[in-house]
Amino acid sequence: MTALERPERHPLCPPATAAALGRTVVIAPHPDDESLGCGGLLALQADAGLAPRVVVVTDGSRSHASATYPPQRLAALREEEARDAVAALGLGRDAVTFLRHPDCDVPGPGAGPFDTAAAALADALGDAETVLVPWRRDPHCDHEAAWALARAAVRRLRPPVRWVEYAVWAWEHAGTDRAPRAGEVRPWRLDIADVLDRKRAAVAAHVSQTTRLIDDDPEGFVLEGRVLAHFDRPWELYLDLPDA
Repeated sequence: MTALERPERHPLCPPATAAALGRTVVIAPHPDDESLGCGGLLALQADAGLAPRVVVVTDGSRSHASATYPPQRLAALREEEARDAVAALGLGRDAVTFLRHPDCDVPGPGAGPFDTAAAALADALGDAETVLVPWRRDPHCDHEAAWALARAAVRRLRPPVRWVEYAVWAWEHAGTDRAPRAGEVRPWRLDIADVLDRKRAAVAAHVSQTTRLIDDDPEGFVLEGRVLAHFDRPWELYLDLPDA
């Protein structure tokens, strides 16, 4: 059984666990992953008086092929949605850093720009004590690339930071080898019941991804109700390394 099957069996940690992570940065492959995967944790940290931050890796400009919202306009819209989302969670609108790598074209290990991109991400992480990164086998090229970029960036930081992973698209593959295997990670759940309404508001702020706002691309991406249901729960699942 993988860590995403029957997740209710994993320990449920109290809301105060969020504050115990200290200075936290969420690495989001796209604008919206921060709200889906970690919105409750971000809201709890804000309530605790911390100043969590989000680093968005890509510009999200390929979610639609629209004449009304060509890539540059779509990227700008998605950045504004991300600012609205973190504000809904209780963070400042300036709590988001945008690296603006092209959607579906994040530099990978071995590519010339990879080291430069890792250095830029390390600078954005600053004095983080905990970094939340997408699950390493989340089945999307940008999620896997963001994980690799984060791994290289964190190695540049001193002192070492706590590394915690979260799943987005792996929920749709919970019973496959894309999901965390037994013994590979130490799963735990965070109780976010008190801030679930704010997480819902943050997800809804990503209007281009949750509605048919962009109506001239019938094949454009929209988060379906089945997918959103994975994140509309009074807890969030996090994945520590076994020796953490």
